[in-house]
Amino acid sequence: MSASTAGVRTGTADRATFAHCLHAEWIKIRTMRSTLYIVLGTLVLCIGLAALNGTSAGGEYAGLSAADRASFDPLATGLRGYLLAQIALGLMGALVITSEYGARTITGTLTAVPKRTRVLAAKAVTLMAVALPVGLLVSLGGFLVGQAALEGAGAPHVALSAAESLRGIWGGALYLTLAALFGLAVGTVIRSTTATVTTLFGVLLIVQAFAPALPGTFGDRMTKYWPPMAGGQIITGYRDPELLAPWPGLAVMAGCVTVLLAVAFAAFRKRDA
Repeated sequence: MSASTAGVRTGTADRATFAHCLHAEWIKIRTMRSTLYIVLGTLVLCIGLAALNGTSAGGEYAGLSAADRASFDPLATGLRGYLLAQIALGLMGALVITSEYGARTITGTLTAVPKRTRVLAAKAVTLMAVALPVGLLVSLGGFLVGQAALEGAGAPHVALSAAESLRGIWGGALYLTLAALFGLAVGTVIRSTTATVTTLFGVLLIVQAFAPALPGTFGDRMTKYWPPMAGGQIITGYRDPELLAPWPGLAVMAGCVTVLLAVAFAAFRKRDA
């Protein structure tokens, strides 16, 4: 390669601004077929799950004991679909980076934009621009359908205008956005879609399922402070004194994702494509 040609390519790369990166990443995420499938599938499954949860919980309410009625949580009943949505959006976040490694297009991306932090930051911002509205639609749709099902069954339900409802809907959207960024961070470090999906299931679902069964203080601390479990408190209306409050719980999840993103940025800068 001649010196003049190298100079032209270097100059072109230097002129690739953050706005250019954002535009390029927006085209990538918008044209990935998996993005549409994930978004539509998440909406359908989560809203359907809200209808099933609301109908089931509403039908069982009349037979609950006084203690169970006191802890009945209509808000969480409608928003429980976040358990599925977090995996789906985490996968979308992972595919933003792992699909490029799988197809080896990451080399072209980094040739066009040698400043790697700029590339990964653009991916993160673009991902948030998609994940936040999707998370909001999932939360709002699940809430409306779930509460309608509870009301139809004659069980307690909450109005959309209630402060806890707005907190659950907006907080749920923020949580799902964090789950997407978690997927991006893990995918950047691991660089394999399959391994990242396995990690997502383990961290976001399997640990949640088994943490309450762990013995003694260790199990209590895991249940209280494990980031996805702590963050999930944002969609609850019933306040369990043994667990973190909604916003502090979401802060724990946000802190965890921030640390993982810092690790991802460091790894992305140092490793070969």
